[in-house]
Amino acid sequence: MKINEIFYSIQGEGKLAGVPSIFIRTTGCNLRCTWCDSPSTSWEPVGHALDIDQVLDRVSDFASTYVVLTGGEPMIAQGVEELTHRLKEGGYHLTIETAATVWKDVVCDLASISPKLGSSTPWARTVWCENGFSHQGFSHQADAHESHRLNIDTIRRFMAMPDYQLKFVVDAPEDLTEIDSILARLAPVEPANVLLMPQGVTQEEFASRGRWVAELCKQRGFRFCPRLQISLYGNTPGT
Repeated sequence: MKINEIFYSIQGEGKLAGVPSIFIRTTGCNLRCTWCDSPSTSWEPVGHALDIDQVLDRVSDFASTYVVLTGGEPMIAQGVEELTHRLKEGGYHLTIETAATVWKDVVCDLASISPKLGSSTPWARTVWCENGFSHQGFSHQADAHESHRLNIDTIRRFMAMPDYQLKFVVDAPEDLTEIDSILARLAPVEPANVLLMPQGVTQEEFASRGRWVAELCKQRGFRFCPRLQISLYGNTPGT
């Protein structure tokens, strides 16, 4: 299994925001979101090979029973099925963060499903760098991303887990039209299981979208999704 990092931090997003958690971040992704906040797991994946026992040994070093399996896209990681089953056998509460484009025979307590909207497609590639977003021209991967970013059948399978949340990254108010369309295809969906998270990898970006996203949540009964890791640590790996 190729791992980008394993670290102990505070869950910054979703229903369990604020809970001290152990993060297992796989590397590699089948999508290329234009605003990806972890390009080292997608655009230019970096990682090292660990077997399942090594991953579990690292996890046991930390004082938490909450584990978050994230990426990249963890569902394309070799051995992910065995890892999730062994984490559950070990008594961990497991969250899987996934775009739900690929299904594997995994288990978890909370499926954190993040369907990618059209605004994520890198028609003009824009990536995060130290000084902000850097425009790098047309991406030849845009067509592949657009054709794979949404898999309704796989989303439904993850929604059948013991608990789930649908987390949408919102870039502009117009995104709500596509969100409504996706929710209609997935109906019935409890509004409390729908999270709207402002797009932003800096506090300033997040704040600039946060107020009108909060208003959308108030209108629909959706949850506003924070990004505590940004306010606490900035966009820094391993935090």
